[in-house]
Amino acid sequence: MTVSTTSIVRPRRTDRRMGRKLLTSPTAILSLVWLVGLVLASLTAPLWLRYGPLEQDLSVVLQGPSAEHLLGTDELGRDLLSRIVTAAAPTLFIALLTPIVAVIVAIPLTLWAARSARVEVVMNRVAEIVLSLPGMVIILAVIAAVGTNMVIVMSIFGVLVFGAVYRVFFGQAKSLHRQLFVEAAAVDGVRPMLASLRHVLPNMSTTVIVQFVLLFGAAIGMQAGLAFIGLGPQPPEPTWGGMIQAASRYIFQQPWMMIPTGGVLALTIIAANALSDVLAGGTAMPPPLISIRRRRRPASVIDSANPDPAAEPAFTDVVAARELSVENLVIGVDDGPSLVTGVSLRVKPGKVMGLVGESGCGKSVTSYAMLGLLAPGLSVRSGYIRWGDVDLARAGERAMQRVRGHEIAFISQEPTRALDPMFTVEWQLAAAIKRLRKVGGREAKQIAAQLLTDVGIVDVPRVLGSYPHQISGGMAQRVAIGLALAGTPSLLIADEPTTALDVTVQAEILALLRKLVADRGMSIILVTHDLGVVADICDDVSVMYAGEIVETGSVRDVLVRPEHPYTMALLAADPHLIAELDSAPRLASIPGQVPAPGSWGGGCRFAQRCRFAREECQTAVALDARAVGAGGVRCVRRDEVRGRQEEWRVGAGTGGH
Repeated sequence: MTVSTTSIVRPRRTDRRMGRKLLTSPTAILSLVWLVGLVLASLTAPLWLRYGPLEQDLSVVLQGPSAEHLLGTDELGRDLLSRIVTAAAPTLFIALLTPIVAVIVAIPLTLWAARSARVEVVMNRVAEIVLSLPGMVIILAVIAAVGTNMVIVMSIFGVLVFGAVYRVFFGQAKSLHRQLFVEAAAVDGVRPMLASLRHVLPNMSTTVIVQFVLLFGAAIGMQAGLAFIGLGPQPPEPTWGGMIQAASRYIFQQPWMMIPTGGVLALTIIAANALSDVLAGGTAMPPPLISIRRRRRPASVIDSANPDPAAEPAFTDVVAARELSVENLVIGVDDGPSLVTGVSLRVKPGKVMGLVGESGCGKSVTSYAMLGLLAPGLSVRSGYIRWGDVDLARAGERAMQRVRGHEIAFISQEPTRALDPMFTVEWQLAAAIKRLRKVGGREAKQIAAQLLTDVGIVDVPRVLGSYPHQISGGMAQRVAIGLALAGTPSLLIADEPTTALDVTVQAEILALLRKLVADRGMSIILVTHDLGVVADICDDVSVMYAGEIVETGSVRDVLVRPEHPYTMALLAADPHLIAELDSAPRLASIPGQVPAPGSWGGGCRFAQRCRFAREECQTAVALDARAVGAGGVRCVRRDEVRGRQEEWRVGAGTGGH
């Protein structure tokens, strides 16, 4: 099996950053020299030591340092230097077993628990049980059962420290799983465990290495402690703990015996802890721009990477037309209230649907349901999300992976968070293209360069070699759009794609989205609260309030002839519109607040804040056909609302939020 070059870029870069961190710290350098020196000295001991570790000379018992014995002798006349050095390599190698076992056990379970609420509950209980176990008692029981086999004992010790390691790893893994770049990987169709290994684990690398080194030092101390009480390798085999135990018996006859072995043990543990401190003091952040080396690219990439700045993007991948239909969708909290009720939408091929409403109305929850990415604890209770022959509301994970990225793509409102900070733009684009289009590494890089050209990026080579934090917000949004196009989707869900951008860049992004629709025949669902953006790009619009659709229709019908008081209120809150009406003194506001889920009641959810509300509004209100144009409106007094539009336009009616 071959391994693509792009799949190993990340580990190599992480290794280089770790290497730079260690080589620029005097403490780390001294610690590494000490540990590596001990191992090399121990492995080559027979080549340079004058005495063997078991060689006895009763004529020089309990001597201090001398020319013959540089560190003195023990109670049997054995050379202390020889015994200390000989014991070093076995001690360090066996100590490595503890962190290796702990990390091998903890990492898969941590990644699994971080992405599954049910597994999280089970693993938290398991970790608590392991933490409550009397570790030393279990170690003594193991020694009683298998003897002083340090390989088995230190491996069991690694299992016993799993609980503590899991707690450290889990907090960071859980936080990383909430990052947008992990969610973006799921949208692109990456399998959950692969997304964890590719995006979560690399971002945990510093924590993993720090815990590994700390456990290494703890394992050295554990070995010495067991040998000190006589439960380590038995004499005459040299061990640091056994030598300290022997020195304690002759502390009054020859106190020097304690110093060499105790000093070496202390320095070794200090060196391990110092390494962990150095590693913990740095983060695995990308290097500065000056450290990024330009890579040689195929000529075809170089040619496509320098487009004419005046040229418009040319999209070459035309997608198959398909309609998305959402019918009576209900989304709720498990054992809790509903968050979205009775939502129905239809997005026709090549059209842009705007989903409008203030924060908390259910727009984003609805869009995530279309991708099968509802947060743990949320689920679709009823209704359908039809995409061709597939009901996305009930499709399994395998079916959703064939849809995400391939047919439906997602653009986040925070592109710099949606892009993994540990990878270059080229790596992220190429990895997505290889997975979604089933092409090789070289071709994937060429397509990545072409995608950046298509989304209007001029300096393609520089952007390809950059990390997300090294490009502007507008550039990052273009990269995010290019990443969404990696699988040639036919539907693009854009969640507030222009919120964090200035007006100039916002206009460029909207023009880019219009170009996508025109050239690719792509459909777009635009989740936003900006009616100006809706008027600029959308064909149809649906207005949401308190988890339900209150008005829907064409952009012209809804924005020019609104029939629901809430839509009128949103329009009255538009400062651009108010600025055009000289007679409007100020932006009006809606009294009260949006009702919380579970407190909606059975009538109109806007009634408590609506100036048109009457007694009949306290009963259930259906989404009836509009009086003018196609679409629907959820208001029993829509005729009066429509008749008061002139009054609303001059600021006398209900205002905006």
